[in-house]
Amino acid sequence: MSEMENELEQTQYLTFQLAGGEYAIGILQVKEIIAYGTLTKVPQTPRSIRGVINLRGNVVPVVDLALKFGLPPSPITDRSCVIIVETNPEGEKIVIGIVADSVSQVIDLPAQDILPAPAFGTHIRLDFLRGMGKAGQKFVLVLDIDKVLSAEDTAVTGGPDNPHPEAPLNKDATHPDQ
Repeated sequence: MSEMENELEQTQYLTFQLAGGEYAIGILQVKEIIAYGTLTKVPQTPRSIRGVINLRGNVVPVVDLALKFGLPPSPITDRSCVIIVETNPEGEKIVIGIVADSVSQVIDLPAQDILPAPAFGTHIRLDFLRGMGKAGQKFVLVLDIDKVLSAEDTAVTGGPDNPHPEAPLNKDATHPDQ
């Protein structure tokens, strides 16, 4: 099945809580949901990568989307979990875990119930969003998880020249020590 057909047929989304907001990702990309457990920290990774887990013998990075979106890190509670997703950002299948404060439910969102995101008022880059999903009287932010978790964005960007590890280095910037 092509990616375009897959998008057209996608109507079910997993909703989850993160830093006080409700988000949704396509259920077809969700592989499993596991309890938040022990993570192994990896040096020189972006702040949004909390660490890695051993998932049946595979190393799986765990990303905190709250940090990636510029929000404060969520405290870990007994409802915290890791949503294991499969992304395909550049034609290469990648399995990544994302931290969620809690998982809400699976909802049906037909294409006509997903509206374009406004150009203001969201703390997320617009290209990270598929749109705003109408869920009853409220909206959920429907994420384009392939763009949110692209290989480029999860690559190591920190280091001595980049005090803000979530921001890519600006190659054109002048440095006072040059």
